[in-house]
Order: sequence, then structure tokens, then C-alpha cells
Amino acid sequence: MAAMRYRLTFVAGVALGYVLGTRAGRERYEKLKKSARELAQNPAVRNTVESATQQGRDVAGKAFHTVSEKVGDRVPDSVADRVRSLRERGQGGAEDDWGTSNT
Repeated sequence: MAAMRYRLTFVAGVALGYVLGTRAGRERYEKLKKSARELAQNPAVRNTVESATQQGRDVAGKAFHTVSEKVGDRVPDSVADRVRSLRERGQGGAEDDWGTSNT
């Protein structure tokens, strides 16, 4: 009988802990989600991301030229065409796949 009472108390404690934990966990999750959204919408963060994206494209273009000079005609046309199209898309004010400008 005492063992049954212990088990019942244990199960009740686990159930109560689960309910309270999920409630607190959901609130914390929502708070983190809101903070992440605010951070992503911050103009300074967006400008930094766009700047880093453009610098990455510039470095990739320079690397392509360096490699193509050393490799010559051994670069498959499909690769050269893809890189060329990516570089052209990076020029001007077009938007990339994430909806940010390439400036």
C-alpha cells in the first residue's frame, strides 16, 4: 500500500512537472522567437548581412578569375556559365533569393 502511494505521488509529480515545464518552455520559445525576429529586422544587422554577402560575391569572382587563369579551358562550360550568371545577378539592384538587395 505504501509503495502504491509512492508511485501515485511520483506520477503526479511527473505530470505536474511536465505541465509546468511545457508552459514555461513555450513562453521561453516564444520570447526567443520574438527576439530573433527583431534582430533580423534591425537595419544595422540587415546592412551588415548585405555587405558581407556582396563581399563574398566579390571574393568568389576574384577566386574564379584566378582559378580560371591557372586552369584555362579545363573549366566545364556549365560551371563557367553558372558563375557568370551569378556574377551578373550580383550586379545592379536586383534582389537575391532571400529578398535582400545586392548592393
